[in-house]
Amino acid sequence: MLPWSADLAGRLDHHVIDSHALRGNPLGDPHERPLWVYVPPGYDDDVARRYPTVYVIQGYTGHIGMWANRTAFRRPFPELADEVFATDDVPPAIVVYVDAWTAYGGSQFLNSPGTGQYHTYLCDEVVTWVDAHYRTIPTRDMRAITGKSSGGYGSMVTAMLRPEVFGALATHAGDALFETCYLPDFPSKARTLRDLYGRSYDAFLADFRSRTPLTRPDDELLIETYGYAAAYSADDDGTVRLPFDTNGALVPEVWERWLAWDPVRMARQNRYADALRSMRAIWIDAGNRDEFHLDLGATAFHQAVLDAGAPKERVHFELFDAGHGLIEYRYPLALGWLCRQLAS
Repeated sequence: MLPWSADLAGRLDHHVIDSHALRGNPLGDPHERPLWVYVPPGYDDDVARRYPTVYVIQGYTGHIGMWANRTAFRRPFPELADEVFATDDVPPAIVVYVDAWTAYGGSQFLNSPGTGQYHTYLCDEVVTWVDAHYRTIPTRDMRAITGKSSGGYGSMVTAMLRPEVFGALATHAGDALFETCYLPDFPSKARTLRDLYGRSYDAFLADFRSRTPLTRPDDELLIETYGYAAAYSADDDGTVRLPFDTNGALVPEVWERWLAWDPVRMARQNRYADALRSMRAIWIDAGNRDEFHLDLGATAFHQAVLDAGAPKERVHFELFDAGHGLIEYRYPLALGWLCRQLAS
């Protein structure tokens, strides 16, 4: 495995999109965002041909530049995606890499007074821009969304909220079944806030911003939890409400606001059942050793999808012998499957 970049059979274009939806967001994050668009081999040869699109969104603390990161014995996803289309085995598609970073490390791809209008940005601005600048097939039946962890969460939720935009999805260990993936960590986070920060999240945030981030063991989980709360349970004025108190006990009214955004619970509601039944393809996977128990969430979401009436032949479910990390080898599997489903 060569440890340096490889030539692509297709082409990866780098753009910057000026987002009206993100202007004046509550965290002061940039409204100009990088956007990468991959076109498959042959795109420039036949100027009449149009292509399906697959939108790729990232996990928490992920930003677009990280797609270029190389780890030992591994290749980054843009190269793995290019390999999917390097032969004629998979129908070609345009692949769009979306950035939704915030000062808290992510947005959950939702509209929230605590972070900004990231759902609108993704569905209405990014998709519209890509359709205007590339030879897409600009219909929901030829548009998919995929991601891992929080990106998998965004894929599930976005497809349910906006089925007129996306007609297929893939979720790799997406956040789901919140009582198993989030709730078990609340006591340890409350303990850390008590022991190190005088029970104050404000004190943690001030400390986090005053030094090199992620240099203390609990940094990542604390900032993620605050970011989730900013997405799921911020008041209209932007005040972030936590689902547990300083002793680690649940705050029921806030926890219920989180549960309302749980993909498993959403999938069980009639108003989202039509969206799930309409999907042309739904890929669900996780590792059976996932540290956040997202294999349980994947299993529950799969069952909820089937209960909603999604045709079994359009649903792929698989548990891999894996944890939560180093799973990029699964992304091209889903990408190829989605493209075949869209073309069928």
